[in-house]
Amino acid sequence: MKHQITGDDSLESIVLGGGCFWCVEGAMKGLKGVSQVIPGYSGGHLENPTYEQVCRKGTGHAEVVKVSFDPAVLDRISLLEVFFTCHDPTQLNRQGNDIGPHYRSAIFYSSEGQREDSLSVIRDLSDAFTGEIVTEVSPLKDFYSAENYHHDYFKNNPTNPYCMMVVAPKIAKTRAKHAHLYE
Repeated sequence: MKHQITGDDSLESIVLGGGCFWCVEGAMKGLKGVSQVIPGYSGGHLENPTYEQVCRKGTGHAEVVKVSFDPAVLDRISLLEVFFTCHDPTQLNRQGNDIGPHYRSAIFYSSEGQREDSLSVIRDLSDAFTGEIVTEVSPLKDFYSAENYHHDYFKNNPTNPYCMMVVAPKIAKTRAKHAHLYE
């Protein structure tokens, strides 16, 4: 289902892809100023894709999250720094053992300010990584919400082996580095 990007004029939304959307969703939840994090799909050509279609790699979509936040509480630069902490932006079309274009690092922006800040953060963080940052920075065309069982997946499935071995360590690392930004 296609979603409206913002519903409240005081909120801003940005769509971020950093591999499995369970990891990015978990890292974004609990940030001061974040009102909603919705896992979904963006960046492809197929309307209303399913998880299975995206995983077959023929839709062009990435697994993403739409983050709605209050920029008066959490500035965009800080949000993007959290995003770059919770995944490895130097891996092209993958995150660890999750391989394919649907796991690419991507920022889908909806304003010129978002584009400029994304490129600025990439420039500022380029020396912090051993490899080149390969994050796609593209205009947002469409966002499709993922199936309901993907929403709050980590919170609802903490004993799932993938959550325990992959998601939990990424969230712990991100929360430790940016503890001052969490509620």
